[in-house]
Amino acid sequence: MTERDCVTFGETMALLYAEPTVPLPHATAFTRSIAGAESNLATGLARLGHRVGWFGRVGADAFGTAVLGALRAESVDVSRARVDAGAPTGLLVRDSHPQRRISVLYYRDGSAGGRLAPEDVDEEYVASARMLHVTGITPALSTTALAATEKAVAIAKQHNVIVAFDPNLRTRLWSPAEAAPVLQRLAADADIVLVGHHEGELLCGRPEAQAIAEWFGTGGRTVVVKQGSAGAWATDGEREWRAGAHQVSVVDPVGAGDAFDAGYLSAVLHGHDVATALQHGCAAGALAVQGPGDTDALPTREDLEAALDGTDIDR
Repeated sequence: MTERDCVTFGETMALLYAEPTVPLPHATAFTRSIAGAESNLATGLARLGHRVGWFGRVGADAFGTAVLGALRAESVDVSRARVDAGAPTGLLVRDSHPQRRISVLYYRDGSAGGRLAPEDVDEEYVASARMLHVTGITPALSTTALAATEKAVAIAKQHNVIVAFDPNLRTRLWSPAEAAPVLQRLAADADIVLVGHHEGELLCGRPEAQAIAEWFGTGGRTVVVKQGSAGAWATDGEREWRAGAHQVSVVDPVGAGDAFDAGYLSAVLHGHDVATALQHGCAAGALAVQGPGDTDALPTREDLEAALDGTDIDR
């Protein structure tokens, strides 16, 4: 019996983000939240009305309590998450600007999230989902986290669970050359690949969306290239689709890609075609960048429907 629409996993950190527009070296006021591509996606899907589960490791500390509490508050199931008394919860500190380069500080070396291991992957839990969402961040954390990722994907394939993969290249964790073989291997097992245009260019060495899609391989899967203010493009190797972006007032661009993923995958879970899913992804991304933090402005189903109707996009 299918119990969840989507299961995802990875490291979620405590987030301290500075007052908008204040550069990090001069910031004195911070808002505490949480951050992690996978938990951002989980929150996004939950707000859109889906049954979602997230698992990973957090420390036995105040930040770990905050992470699990925040996800529970969004109706994300964290029953398979582990509290690791042997390591702290990771911390991310950043500023936020709509136009200029954003400064980010990571304090995640030796964190609980990086100690994720194959024994943390519950086969029944993964198999009970309609979709498994995986990113390229988790396998970059440690050899055990890579093994956990491979185990989860293998379980999903064995039980005919849809695998959605976002490479989410993090060059502070590994170089494009180091990441490339692992990301291509994970993409080969995915049904849907959701890649940012810039990271795709870093990996394949070419700027064309078609070249990026070919690098990830389109045989039997859909590759979506997220292009920010230019919208999004997708192909299955035979057909192509495109959706334009919404023109909105940007407050904080961080998390736009995760919001796109939530909108796109929500549409897939509802049985919509690729063209419609692209529109949902672009609308969700546009709504998300209009608020601070990684998850504050992630849309509800009502928000998204209003945006798609064109009645409430630049709020």
